[in-house]
Amino acid sequence: MIRKAKISDIPNIHSILTHFGDKGLLLPRSLSDLYDHLRDYSVFVNEEGNIVATCALHISWENLAEIRSLAVMEQFQGRGIGSALVEFAISEALTLEIYRVFTLTYQPIFFKKMGFKEVDKKILPHKVWSDCLKCPKFPDCDEVALMIEL
Repeated sequence: MIRKAKISDIPNIHSILTHFGDKGLLLPRSLSDLYDHLRDYSVFVNEEGNIVATCALHISWENLAEIRSLAVMEQFQGRGIGSALVEFAISEALTLEIYRVFTLTYQPIFFKKMGFKEVDKKILPHKVWSDCLKCPKFPDCDEVALMIEL
């Protein structure tokens, strides 16, 4: 089941993102950042009621949002959970009348299968790069930028 995150979910979201952040697979988020951006996050809850995946849709600019912090715990990968979370985020973007959604990722094949197309990072507004200052790989970003026009 996918639902919007609640305040009580933040420790679990933080744990999942830290797990993948420690592996260098995504930008980890501080607890403070997660509390500040709670409304961006959605979670996938399994049959036992545990949060096993998360994804955020962050509004970046007029008619532009970013899918970020997409993470599915390893034992739940390959079941369509990540795709379902991305579809949920895209649906949310459409509800908000946002018709361009991008992501910065190390998994471009996954997003290309969902209709995203690779774009030059230079087309993204400068505001997008504020989070990059927190990244240990800054300024040598090796993520791939992809976008979907809805």
